[in-house]
Amino acid sequence: MVVGAGLAGVRSVEALRARGFDGTITLIGEEPHRPYDRPPLSKAVLAGELDSTFVDTDLDALRVSFRPGVLGKGLRPGVVETTEGEIPYDGLVIATGAVPVKLIGDGPQHVLRTIDDALRLRELFQPGAKVVIVGAGWIGAEVATAARRAGCDVVVLEAGEAPLAVAVGAEVGRFTTPWYEEAGVELRLSTRVAVVEQGRLRLADGSSIDADVVVTGIGVRPAVSWLAGSGLKLSDGVVTDEHLRTNLPNVVAVGDCAAWWSRRYGRRMRVEHWDTALGAPEVAAATILGEDAVYDPVPYFWSEQFGRMVQYAGHHPVAERWVTRGDPRRDAKWSVCWLTGDDRLAAILTVDRPKDLVQGRRLVEGGQRLDVERLMDPGSTLRDCAIT
Repeated sequence: MVVGAGLAGVRSVEALRARGFDGTITLIGEEPHRPYDRPPLSKAVLAGELDSTFVDTDLDALRVSFRPGVLGKGLRPGVVETTEGEIPYDGLVIATGAVPVKLIGDGPQHVLRTIDDALRLRELFQPGAKVVIVGAGWIGAEVATAARRAGCDVVVLEAGEAPLAVAVGAEVGRFTTPWYEEAGVELRLSTRVAVVEQGRLRLADGSSIDADVVVTGIGVRPAVSWLAGSGLKLSDGVVTDEHLRTNLPNVVAVGDCAAWWSRRYGRRMRVEHWDTALGAPEVAAATILGEDAVYDPVPYFWSEQFGRMVQYAGHHPVAERWVTRGDPRRDAKWSVCWLTGDDRLAAILTVDRPKDLVQGRRLVEGGQRLDVERLMDPGSTLRDCAIT
């Protein structure tokens, strides 16, 4: 049985069949839709270029009993309790994803997590509408891009010192600050929201800002409340080992809700990116079928914001310092490389430098020591910076 019909859930079904599992598979999902991809929601769908992002898979051919609009309510050994009754299982894949965090207040606020969210926001993004976005992270920047492109008057409120401060650190995030002004977006840093009211937001300093549309993009939490009391170990998600195996027999977890152990980084990680939902199900399926497989990727993510392609690979918190390739304050295309103490690449962020991303990701995977002086030359290729 698979609980959660997002990308991680449907890829788990595909992986089970690809490995020869011929038994019954039941797939339940909270939404009334077929499984679909989420990354285009804040990009092509919000921009009006797509109306749907359904995953190209044939559930009938996979012989799946798909039950949309069904929620998991509880778990006990061998049984998932749902809004449509109890469903027994021999093996269970938990892929319930995450839910957006909302601000305090009874005023209307929108989030961007589902296809319905994206289509609703697209209707509201009308020329001249005042859109206030709370949070200058990945989603906040992409929503601001779409709203501005639609002709809205856009203000972004960020509690931190810089955009992307949580994702990549304030020092690196500051390099993206000018993008907002260039796009005609007002960015207010170190600004906290106290409460969302009807037609406005009350700020922590006592002032307020009017808004026709409020979009909250301050993060998500793993959707695991339905598992409380099940005996499953929970800590910022469903706790798994490097095989994506939980502490309960024949139960694995994948995607945004899984807090898995990384051998590569020596720590528990929960990565809320499309690449995780795509890759983890292969390991989860292998594990639940009794095979020996390890999930230990180099995390990867991309964002399209203000006409730029921003890509990230690795895990920079394990680094001791960072250097740039190109000057982010002057050049249109640049990269930031995070290095360990022995000059190995821990992570890389690229802006319109796709070759840097591809080669950098391989260097993170390979763990080679680098010639740092050569690395800082944007005219050199990253693969040639490895010390052999």
